[in-house]
Amino acid sequence: MSKLIQGATGDWEVVIGLEVHAQVISESKLFSGSSTAFGSEPNTQVSFVDSAMPGMLPVINEECIRQAIRTGLAMGAKINLRSIFDRKNYFYADLPQGYQISQFKDPIVGEGEIVIELEDGSTKEVGVERLHLEQDAGKSMHDQHPSMTYVDLNRSGVALMEIVSKPDMRSAEEAGAYFRKLRSIVRYAGTCDGNMEQGSMRADVNVSVRRPGEPFGTRTETKNVNSIRFVMQVVEHEANRQIAILEDGGSIDQETRLFDPGTGTTRSMRSKEEAHDYRYFPDPDLLPLEFTQEYVDEIAKSLPELPDIKKKRFVDDLKISAYNAGVLVAEKENADYFEEVLSHLEKMTGKAKHEFATLASNWVTGDLFGALNKLGCAITQSPIPPEHGAELIGLQMDGTISGRIAKDVFEIMLDSDQSPSEIVEEKGLKQVSDTGAIDGFIDEVMAANTDKVEEYRGGKDKLLGFFVGQVMKKTQGKANPQVVNELLRKKLNG
Repeated sequence: MSKLIQGATGDWEVVIGLEVHAQVISESKLFSGSSTAFGSEPNTQVSFVDSAMPGMLPVINEECIRQAIRTGLAMGAKINLRSIFDRKNYFYADLPQGYQISQFKDPIVGEGEIVIELEDGSTKEVGVERLHLEQDAGKSMHDQHPSMTYVDLNRSGVALMEIVSKPDMRSAEEAGAYFRKLRSIVRYAGTCDGNMEQGSMRADVNVSVRRPGEPFGTRTETKNVNSIRFVMQVVEHEANRQIAILEDGGSIDQETRLFDPGTGTTRSMRSKEEAHDYRYFPDPDLLPLEFTQEYVDEIAKSLPELPDIKKKRFVDDLKISAYNAGVLVAEKENADYFEEVLSHLEKMTGKAKHEFATLASNWVTGDLFGALNKLGCAITQSPIPPEHGAELIGLQMDGTISGRIAKDVFEIMLDSDQSPSEIVEEKGLKQVSDTGAIDGFIDEVMAANTDKVEEYRGGKDKLLGFFVGQVMKKTQGKANPQVVNELLRKKLNG
């Protein structure tokens, strides 16, 4: 599938790289013991180190180091056993030190690659340049006072992982898929909660355009984009904006831009600084960070099953479709719910998981996800616990209820704490498999439709569906469809 953009004067190619900032899950900040809890009153989680009081020295938080290594391992990237913290110097009201402790030439994690899946079923490898640790700045609040800006330093010093991709993406879809996959990896690894609404994960989007085969063009960087959809909108807007300027004879300024979600457009913020503008130098208060390969290997042992490996297991061992597997592993909570349903079903039926995994995956990705979407809630808030979901599927498997009745029971379950068995018992919804009872209903239907019986016997086989429907209607959907089909064929052909 071509990713070229048609301009007025010919084809263009968009080149995209993302710098993703992911807040490290840790109880305290990167260089101080202050809490990282979200939503606290302004300036209540600020130590003397965070507020840059004279004489205060940073002390590194080992948990943040472990989390950065875990993320690097989860991405399949190179872990550098020696890295250096640098001071990135710039002045802003919410940066009390006048510099940010970051990593420049020697990051904690080196090159890796992430495999993304696209809508047409194809995959692509996107290179990761590096992952480095740095402290976050505070927050300037311009809407608290008519003439003054307030500063909240609660975020000052919070540990961030900056994950820098290579400029390997060529479409908005690829950029969205990469950001989505990276979010999935850090959530599985337990190193970042990926909560974009709270600012735990955000991306700086670098976009340039060029004629196919030509060198890279001048890029712009759109800062702090906090949703996958917005990242894709930035790419679309910037690509079209830059092409229009170039085709008009203009040139692209290397600059930092901001995204306006209301209009789906970007606007200029400032001319883009080069790295030397920040006057990086090694932080004299922090020794080089050094650890052994054994330390890294020990951390690797604690990694959970990651999304790509889990997806392969679902397809190979459970025999579910690649599509369903992809949907289930995209969010760790979805995969966990599905696996719980399987475990309950295995205990209830005594069968191997692959025998009912497809049925269960269709129910989770179809009925359940559809209902949760309408309710606007995540799977962690599902009104149907996994054991009730398993029970509903089990009642279908053993013939207690039909597929149609299962949908009715499911609707009741969404508004009730009752188990499926209780609902079936209370409402009298058990499937009728008694051949004697079904025989009686078939006789009634055939007696009421003698003309159609003649038509069927005259060669109109398609009318079988009509008779099945009439019998199911008479039994209010409770008759076992398989039994109805068998008995009808015998009687109609008799």
